[in-house]
Amino acid sequence: MSSERDIPSNSRTLAQLFEGLRAAAEPTRLRLLAICAEGEWTVSELVQVLGQAQPGVSRHLKLLSEAGLLERFREGSWVFYRKASRGAGAALAEALVRLLPVDDPMLQLDRERLAAVRAARRALVARWFDERALAWDSERDLAVEGAQVEAILERLFSECRPTNLLDIGTGTGRILEVLAPFVEEGVGIDISRDMLKVARAHLDRAGLRHCHVRWGDMYRLPVASGSFAAATLHQVLHFADDPFRVLAEARRVLRPEGILVVVDLAAHDCERLRSERKHRRLGFTEAEMARWFETLGLVADAPVRLQGPELAVLIWVARVPADAQSSGLQSQRRAA
Repeated sequence: MSSERDIPSNSRTLAQLFEGLRAAAEPTRLRLLAICAEGEWTVSELVQVLGQAQPGVSRHLKLLSEAGLLERFREGSWVFYRKASRGAGAALAEALVRLLPVDDPMLQLDRERLAAVRAARRALVARWFDERALAWDSERDLAVEGAQVEAILERLFSECRPTNLLDIGTGTGRILEVLAPFVEEGVGIDISRDMLKVARAHLDRAGLRHCHVRWGDMYRLPVASGSFAAATLHQVLHFADDPFRVLAEARRVLRPEGILVVVDLAAHDCERLRSERKHRRLGFTEAEMARWFETLGLVADAPVRLQGPELAVLIWVARVPADAQSSGLQSQRRAA
């Protein structure tokens, strides 16, 4: 009797295709696939759109996920689903979505219900963000206007155009929005679930289907080593009680020739930021950052300095050497 190990690799691929087709060959599951191609949704939101009982919807989602057509991820007590973007089932999922008739009455009804779910989500986020918008904007624009920093980042990424980007401490997802035109995939990580709600709404409103956010700790990123071409830390590092460890984690997820962009305050003596804004660090010196980059095996350019009325912002760009193996990863393990 032949085992799975005896089956040629091309037959295993055919088997995966068959399993994917079998999982999708049901009206409700095709509807779910179409809905999840429009963003990422909780089970309760999908139940609202489909108008079906939760146990049945959950069973359909399980089958689609096991076949690799959907991605499933947990964030606290919530579970989100979206169309697969990688793996054996991603191409099939994309092909099936393209084949779905856009004028089908049931799919049209699903889109209308989906619009209502989106509106409810945005209204909830708007109420939350209205209470915090002023404080957050002043935090990000503490030293210089955000547009100045964004213009430099746009110029940098328009030149290098990395395939994928990890924005660590993404907050409202603003950096993902700014850099979305220059990357094929953008992922934002943040530990604040409230901020992730805001980021999701912003990305959804902008129609940036290739960008999404995840809950995660910047000290232990939920990302495989060497899986990103670029990473950004925008006004995040001064909140860290161990900035080097954060940098080491960012280095860990970068592949050879990947770039790390750090935007943060230059060293200052504005002590009130510790009490009023909860800053752990009062900015960073050029020498300090250069030493950290060297320890992590990164090659850094001279930072760009933007002087504001009270404080200055520094923009560092560091690169992983093309022949890099594990020097940065070893440093990360020592830091941990």
